[in-house]
Amino acid sequence: MLPWQYALAASCGLFIVAAAIRVGRRAGHTTGPSAGRSAAWALWGDVAWESSLLFVLYGLWQFAGSFTVMGTSGALPRARWLWDAERVLYLPSETDLQRLILPHPLLVQACNYYYDVLHFPLLGACLIWLYTRHRADYPRIRTTVALFTGISLLIQLITVAPPRLLASTGMVDTAVQYGQSVYAWSGGFDADEFSAMPSVHVGWAVIVAIAVITVSRNRWRWLAAAYPVLTLLVVVVTANHFWLDGIAAGLLVALVLVVQRAARGLRSGKSSEGSQVKPVRGQMSVRS
Repeated sequence: MLPWQYALAASCGLFIVAAAIRVGRRAGHTTGPSAGRSAAWALWGDVAWESSLLFVLYGLWQFAGSFTVMGTSGALPRARWLWDAERVLYLPSETDLQRLILPHPLLVQACNYYYDVLHFPLLGACLIWLYTRHRADYPRIRTTVALFTGISLLIQLITVAPPRLLASTGMVDTAVQYGQSVYAWSGGFDADEFSAMPSVHVGWAVIVAIAVITVSRNRWRWLAAAYPVLTLLVVVVTANHFWLDGIAAGLLVALVLVVQRAARGLRSGKSSEGSQVKPVRGQMSVRS
């Protein structure tokens, strides 16, 4: 998992690149054969700018994990409440699911690697694909990512422990077991470990799947639906999240999409009203 310091440093570097390209293009004012090269540089400048925003978002997500508004003392009781609530809702036992893969070391280590590495690069690849191939759809998905991540950060200020830190679940910390833990153990708990609700991993996976399915016209696009399902299974079997952490993330993404759609409806309504008012004003001015 990329530390927030590296993410913000990468964002600063990309921002400088984007700014340098924009300044160079304004100073050049290229025409003729050089216009093609200028357009290519413009594209790379835009990509650098958008990538800079993405790294800022990721860095803030990592950095915010070290802050809480209620302390870590209530994280374990809240985790216990989630565990009990899942039993009331008759959700499958995370412990039983984990026991199915524990006898398979390679599978366990693959799940640990998946949890640690894949979520951010796949999200970045999806956004790059949208920006370069489906530019009209890019702002909508980028806004979804930003809103979901920002709201998740606010919710995570109220700490909730993951199941691997709740001894009564009987779950194993698979990353520690195989020396793949992304969390620092230095004489106590790290606050980031108590940012389990909601699961940002699952939320990002849901957004990627929605982007691919709604934007692509390839007949294989529906396979993208397996990505959030697989991510939910991975975060559960590695004992990093409860089922409800992933379910909450999916519901939060749905809420963000509803709000975005409502906002687009309001904007389109206002624009249509404006287009109807202008001809009336024009007629009034002619008559006067």
